Amino acid sequence: MARNKLLTTAFIGAFACMAALVAPVAPAMAQDYAAVLAAPDRSEADRANDGKRNALELLKFTGPKTGWRVLDMGAGAGYSTELMARAVGPTGKVYGQNDKPSEKFAARLKTPGMGNVEEVTAPFDAPAPANARNLDLVTFFFAYHDTTFMEVDRAKMNKAIYDALKPGGFLVIADHSAKPGEGATVGKTTHRIEESTLVGEVTAAGFKHVATGDFLRNPEDPRTVSVHRSGIKNDEFVVRFQKPN
Repeated sequence: MARNKLLTTAFIGAFACMAALVAPVAPAMAQDYAAVLAAPDRSEADRANDGKRNALELLKFTGPKTGWRVLDMGAGAGYSTELMARAVGPTGKVYGQNDKPSEKFAARLKTPGMGNVEEVTAPFDAPAPANARNLDLVTFFFAYHDTTFMEVDRAKMNKAIYDALKPGGFLVIADHSAKPGEGATVGKTTHRIEESTLVGEVTAAGFKHVATGDFLRNPEDPRTVSVHRSGIKNDEFVVRFQKPN
């Protein structure tokens, strides 16, 4: 009797283990990006910038997850760096890269939303510190065009980004759209770059182009003047790349 009971218990335990192995894994819960943007300690200046950047759609398209390690290229004053920092949470890590020190970024570092951020002052073509490897995500928002008129080896830059990401990691770039045929020639004059040129340069480093976002487009923009003087919403593109597994 006791032996039968032991056998029955063992059988039930084995069946439970097999069921656990074959049971479907519940999908990860979507990030609450709306809550990230609604955080009460965000500045009014950042909230105003949310509208310009269509921040909710940008976060959804970029897809930072809790615990991720992120490099934010061309961080500037740190608006997008802080968005990434809040999205990945305290268990994540964000590196905010600028090619020269930024007083505005340094000031932002002292605010509560930047507790998991490390400031990185490094050239664009060598942007990742030694401890920033196997990253989940690299973001490069509205600054890639700047590298077209700076002393930056863009092929080297894109390869460095590729090497810093883990297999399957993502690179998301947003920038101002230039007219067809302008390529990388108007970065200094109109602060734009042709989308196909950017995609070609990045995929040449080994990345796969996996998605394009249209939520910042404006077909009414003639793309003939500087984005700082256009007087209308600029036509902008967002592209997501992935490092193959």
